[in-house]
Amino acid sequence: MSNNRRRFIAEWEPTEAVIITLPAPHTDWDYILDEAIDQYRALAKAIASTGVKLIVLCADSREAAELLALPEGSGEVFFIETDFNDTWVRDYGPLCIEKDGDRRRALDFGFNAWGLKFAADKDNTVNRSLAEKGIIRKEVYRNDTDFVLEGGSVETDGAGTVLTTTRCLCSPNRNGFLSKAEVNAQLQRRLGADHVVWLDFGALEGDDTDSHIDTLARMAPDDTIIYTGCDDPDDPQFAELALMKRQLSMVRTAEGNPFNLIELPLPDPVYDPADGSRLPATYANYLIVNNFILMPTYGCGRKDLLAAKTLKIAFPGHEIISVDCRTLLRQHGSLHCATMQIPEGIAGL
Repeated sequence: MSNNRRRFIAEWEPTEAVIITLPAPHTDWDYILDEAIDQYRALAKAIASTGVKLIVLCADSREAAELLALPEGSGEVFFIETDFNDTWVRDYGPLCIEKDGDRRRALDFGFNAWGLKFAADKDNTVNRSLAEKGIIRKEVYRNDTDFVLEGGSVETDGAGTVLTTTRCLCSPNRNGFLSKAEVNAQLQRRLGADHVVWLDFGALEGDDTDSHIDTLARMAPDDTIIYTGCDDPDDPQFAELALMKRQLSMVRTAEGNPFNLIELPLPDPVYDPADGSRLPATYANYLIVNNFILMPTYGCGRKDLLAAKTLKIAFPGHEIISVDCRTLLRQHGSLHCATMQIPEGIAGL
């Protein structure tokens, strides 16, 4: 438990709701909008099937309800009109903590589109808008926008350990030229991170997040890290992922013990049909929703199946729900990137 009595809530703790943002003509999905809507319809159905509340951020609530056309019995679905630049709510949605063992907070960090790569002015207003509308309870909302921190860049075990990457959090385009020690101090002060595990290696072709941790390695209960591996020396990603694997074998828990390591397969290469570039396919970009894991698949057959069986090792009591995410990849993200879970005690629904 953190010295400053803050605790970053782990993804596998009880979840009340999941947020997605529906593609619209003003977003980068416009050139394949129908295909993108189909993708989000499949994602929304998968989330709704878990029984949690589904919050759909959209430009027009009536049109969004018609486009998703969720079947009766899908559970509670809330269509919330708000301004946004794009759909990757993982990186501008709220990060949730617990204070003093019982008080919960939704922290609204700064988002500058992965180091000033794209526009993000409207994305930065989403959490405040949700608080004003009562979707996030006003009393739990906190403005932390003076520090840039994307949801996909940090993982936690819920007990004071945070897993992240140096390339992302120490990028000069995010928080100026803060040193690693200074960023570390910010994570401790804001998230209650007593023990930060920094990975200095790991990168996927087509990734424009500067090595978000949720594409590479994820925390699981019992001091476990699930990570993306590569067993093909001819793959251009092999060297980076091998260095990451080696570093993972050397990092230690807060108590000084090795982590339990579980290796996910690397999906077969997936290429953009428009320009032939390789897309950042990874099974690590899954979402945990109570007793379910929503896992991205990429039409890889054997490897899709192997990834699901691998996740069951770390989460034996969870049901795996597969969602084909090849369309999400067209904009260089996947399932976890497109969602944000809201733990119990945060939503005002």
